[in-house]
Amino acid sequence: MAKVEFMPVGRRGTCSEETSLLECARLLDVDLVGLCGGIGVCRRCRVQVVAGAVSEPTEEDQGAFAEGELGQGHRLACMTYPRGDVRVHVPPESLSAPQRTQVEGLEVQVQPDPLARAFEVRMTPPSLGRPVPDDRNLWDALRRDHGLAMGTIDLAVQQVLSTRLRELGFEAGVVVREGEVIAVDAPATRWIGLAVDIGTTKIAVYLVDMQSGAIAASAGLMNPQISYGEDIVSRIHHAGESAENAAKMQALLVDALNGSVASLCAEIGADPAHIVDAVLVANTAVHHLFLRLPVRQLGLVPYVPGIGGAEDFKAREIGLKTAPGAWVHMLPNIAGYVGADHVAMLLATGVSGREGVTLAIDIGTNTEICLNCSGRMKSVSCASGPAFEGAQIRFGMRAAAGAIEHVRLDGERPEIQTIGGGSPVGICGSGLLDAVAQMLQGGVIDATGRMLDHPLVRRRDGVREFILAERPGQEDITLSQKDIRALQAAKTAIRLGIQALVEDAGIKDEDIDRVIIAGAFGTFIDVESAIAIGMLPELPLGRFEQVGNAAGTGARLALVSREKRREALAIAELDGYLELARIPDFNEKFAAATPMGAPVS
Repeated sequence: MAKVEFMPVGRRGTCSEETSLLECARLLDVDLVGLCGGIGVCRRCRVQVVAGAVSEPTEEDQGAFAEGELGQGHRLACMTYPRGDVRVHVPPESLSAPQRTQVEGLEVQVQPDPLARAFEVRMTPPSLGRPVPDDRNLWDALRRDHGLAMGTIDLAVQQVLSTRLRELGFEAGVVVREGEVIAVDAPATRWIGLAVDIGTTKIAVYLVDMQSGAIAASAGLMNPQISYGEDIVSRIHHAGESAENAAKMQALLVDALNGSVASLCAEIGADPAHIVDAVLVANTAVHHLFLRLPVRQLGLVPYVPGIGGAEDFKAREIGLKTAPGAWVHMLPNIAGYVGADHVAMLLATGVSGREGVTLAIDIGTNTEICLNCSGRMKSVSCASGPAFEGAQIRFGMRAAAGAIEHVRLDGERPEIQTIGGGSPVGICGSGLLDAVAQMLQGGVIDATGRMLDHPLVRRRDGVREFILAERPGQEDITLSQKDIRALQAAKTAIRLGIQALVEDAGIKDEDIDRVIIAGAFGTFIDVESAIAIGMLPELPLGRFEQVGNAAGTGARLALVSREKRREALAIAELDGYLELARIPDFNEKFAAATPMGAPVS
């Protein structure tokens, strides 16, 4: 028997040396992707053996990996057997969606140095012989015990200071931010920070321990503004019609955040009143909607933000329920459709400091792309639409139990894998991408995206559709010609953005050293499928890196580190912006990027 550990999901146990790593993973509840039943054909169960001995590479391994990758321990789990104790790293793309969500996001460590710092003080109670005002008494203790110069006290804190100090017997935990006392409570209070990535479709919320910088709790939720339109332009139009509309849209966001924060605080036994600092990131339009800034100019040429710089304001001014004097910091925007979330992604991935040529893509309803070519950074925004989120797809759904997340077309029969392994109820974005790539490679659709004659293609109401999963007694799950076109439009927007940046830098696709794929959807896609349909450049798989919600990580870094906050400002200054609509021969280049597969040069 061999001891096998799967990282970073933290599962370990013993397995027979006659058991493949794929079967061992299943025995230990590590949900590896495997569409072919473990015969080495689908090449989805990729892992890296980082310690210990395993069986020699098979022909299937040699077909899936380059010689250098094999030397680094990369293997197909279904073809590999332990030869003693081993430690195995499982990349996110080899995991099913639920476990991938658990490990998503960059584990970037930084020495905590927050703007909001906690101190404990013991004061001498006032007396007839020493009738010192409470504020002076507090500052005297902070100066004596911690060397702080006298500053100010937030008005909301002043209003409760005298009462609270007496309740605490003049021993207190105090939070000071840039010379201002913003919270006072009992000694040993666990002070918390809030980091939020507000996406067009989804919101990621993190509670952070301000002392250690570690994530204490996190949650994802839908952006409630989606009820006013899945796309940003619809929301801009609605908010711009009246002040009342803008107020309603802002209130939706604030209420959703307050509800999520309350739930997370209850989960860890904390109090929202102990949240002393917050960093929020969003695209430019959502940023403006959240702050009730004018948005109409964002929908008009030349798409100018009202505010480009970083913003600092009291949380209570926006309606967030936190500590009385807590602040909110919002990272800077770059352009009308390249916002603070993009800056946060670049901060988390360290793109600005990388040598060579790095392409960073944050895929979502609106996709932002940055190319760093030897220190010259430029970004572009692409309206990729909601198809990746399952919207506007007949059987589309979010990545939840029962969603088809992977597809392989074996001859004339599709093999599917659902989240949770149960019966299919719909298809999520990664499954859609897989399915279309397999249909292209299997001759179900041609390079134009047109659906061809095939045993699994039928007509319903005059529209061709491909039968993805038959469900006796229920409606079959299908992909229609309209669904194909929706994905095709999304992939074309992204490919055109990449091509525009590459041409602007005077390089070629093959000059790109590293492609970083960020965003919730970017965590789940199969890179080979994205390359197959022409969404991503045709490069060796080893050059691609999927990093999860990097924008959320960037927000957390800016929350706990002054230096990272300064770095974010520098990134916004350094990063240039390329407007897609202004590139020469835009229509011709869009048409060239539309066909499935590699774009026409």
